[in-house]
Formats: sequence, structure tokens, C-alpha cells
Amino acid sequence: MAVKLRLMRMGKKKQPTYRVVAADGRSPRDGRFIEIVGTYEPRSDPSIINIDNAKVVKWLADGAQPTDVVQKLLVISGAWDEFKATAGPKTTTEAATSRAAAIKNAALGAGAK
Repeated sequence: MAVKLRLMRMGKKKQPTYRVVAADGRSPRDGRFIEIVGTYEPRSDPSIINIDNAKVVKWLADGAQPTDVVQKLLVISGAWDEFKATAGPKTTTEAATSRAAAIKNAALGAGAK
């Protein structure tokens, strides 16, 4: 299941408010969602952004893909930087380890022939 972090429109006509939700990418914009991770109120001055950074970082670490608008909101709230700080070195280390293991396995496989 491809999980996306995206906006779900709420509110009255011409007065939108949005929920930031984790949802299956195949579900409709205002349809079924898995979890609410924040809210966004663009009509207030300045705009109000309430994001639960811990939930967002958990979803991003699990592979959820944010939409462009949600990614901008995550940058403003600081959740994106928090995710990059925790996931950045870990993923590069894992990539280097798996790459080294693949090279080692290839060398062992070539030597066995």
C-alpha cells in the first residue's frame, strides 16, 4: 500500500480548512484516511499550521510520500528537518552497508566458480 501524506479539505463552502492526513494513495482526496497528523488553516492571518511532528516523522520513516504542498508545510513546521536529521545518516549508512555486502557476495560468488 502506497501511503501519502496529503491534505483533506474540510470546512464550509469558500471557507476551507484542511487536515493533514496519512492516506492510501488510491483513496479519494476527502475519502478514507489512516491517521490525522495535523491541521492547516490558510484563511487566518497568518496561516495556522498544527503538525504532530512525532507522527509525521514516524510515517516518513515508514516510507510515506508527502505531496508538494504538505512537504512545504512540513518544512515550515520543522518536521521535515527533524526527519532528515534522523533518517539522513541512517539511510546512507544502510545503503553503504548493503552495497558493501552486495560487493562481498559478488566477489565470493565469482571466486566459487
